[in-house]
Amino acid sequence: MSELARLDATAQAELVRTRAVTPRELVDAAIARIERHDPELNAVIVRLFDDARAAVAAPLPDGPFRGVPILIKDLLATVAGAPYAGGLRVLKEAGFRAPRDSYLVTRLRGAGFVITGKTNTSELGIVPTVEPVAWGATRNPWHAGHSTGGSSGGSAAAVAAGLVPIAHANDGGGSIRIPASCCGLVGLKPSRGRASLGPDSGDIMGGLVNEGVVARSVRDAAALLDVIAGFEPGDPYAAPPPRRPYAAEVGAPVEPLRVGFCTRYLTPSGQMATIHPECLAAVNLTAKRLADLGHAVDEVELAALHRPEYVARFLAVWSAGVAADLDGLEPALHRKVSADDVEPLTWALAQMGRAVTAPAYLSAWNWLQRTARDIGAGWQRMDVWLTPTITTPPPPLGHYNGERGNPLAGIFKAAEIVPFTAPFNVTGQPAISLPVHVSADGLPIGVQLVGAYGREDLLLRLAAQLEAAHPWDHRATRA
Repeated sequence: MSELARLDATAQAELVRTRAVTPRELVDAAIARIERHDPELNAVIVRLFDDARAAVAAPLPDGPFRGVPILIKDLLATVAGAPYAGGLRVLKEAGFRAPRDSYLVTRLRGAGFVITGKTNTSELGIVPTVEPVAWGATRNPWHAGHSTGGSSGGSAAAVAAGLVPIAHANDGGGSIRIPASCCGLVGLKPSRGRASLGPDSGDIMGGLVNEGVVARSVRDAAALLDVIAGFEPGDPYAAPPPRRPYAAEVGAPVEPLRVGFCTRYLTPSGQMATIHPECLAAVNLTAKRLADLGHAVDEVELAALHRPEYVARFLAVWSAGVAADLDGLEPALHRKVSADDVEPLTWALAQMGRAVTAPAYLSAWNWLQRTARDIGAGWQRMDVWLTPTITTPPPPLGHYNGERGNPLAGIFKAAEIVPFTAPFNVTGQPAISLPVHVSADGLPIGVQLVGAYGREDLLLRLAAQLEAAHPWDHRATRA
């Protein structure tokens, strides 16, 4: 049973299928690991152990992941009857509980997963770290003094440490891929419209936000996409259906591909910059491995990513969304939200968002959509684009703290590390972070592969080829 921590969700499901273990044994082992190791990590903020044990005592759906424990990020996706705070102290203190399962959670239950708890996140998922006032910081299992990345950092820490084999995550600017990079995991942001955000949302912030998971293996990322993908009645749009199950892409032959790569980015101040040397090493290493596997690899700049207006336009849409989120809390709280209820950065962003007029919002989103067309056109000359996931190794805890008199400092620090992730929330293209490198300081470094819209199949085939040739390092696992 001590070896379960090192197994991915697919392997754990196979143990149940072959009756080598029972669902109860899987769940009890996960609970024991959470109780043993989470005091160090602070990743699992809501423990649903009694519910999990009740679920395995009753007949479970005979799905592909029957009996496998999973954790749900405490943002967007909801678990009926469980506490929900979205990283907000005001919701935590109000004792708010979700009235129903989200569609994603319903699909996970139908696949046989057993929900064992909920994971920590930054307040409203705003910054790419998990250090909310409501719950305290989640610590990186590779190095406790460093950030897990965010906003799905609680999920990433739990999976990297082996508390559970897989966990829910979502991504509005990099929040699946960034913690995957910081914690040495696989993190796939699907194409826009691939997984439903219902029933409470159609899209979020014009389609920036996507649901997904963080995983220990490419095969888990593929199989979970098969579980969560698909149109639900009332969804505003849907991604084109795959030609075959995504799980079938893992291990399938990979034709020679045209791979472009890039390591330069535009800073919020409008200057071109080069990524950290360890991140550069990760991209160069991956480019060489891809070439050795028979792919045509060339340096390719996407000029549309280097437009200085980009950050301001993105922030106009994002800050308006934060303002709407706070206004949306009023029915649950039966009062208006005040500055004292939220972190200074959240309030400052909401105030910024309230200053964005409706015409300015639409103008910003139209500008981003035109830029998305220009970015998407780059896939006429390549099949996959290779970039760093973030521009630095995992930063130390506290890196995104505000400054006296400048609560927005954290968001501009965040903008410096996410120039390669957020654009693909705008374009809606699928992107996957892979744990290809470990720094000299023992910190994981990810690279990102980006595909054309709707081509998760291609990304998963290529990612699985890389994983087979050079297996990931999971040294942060706790037994």
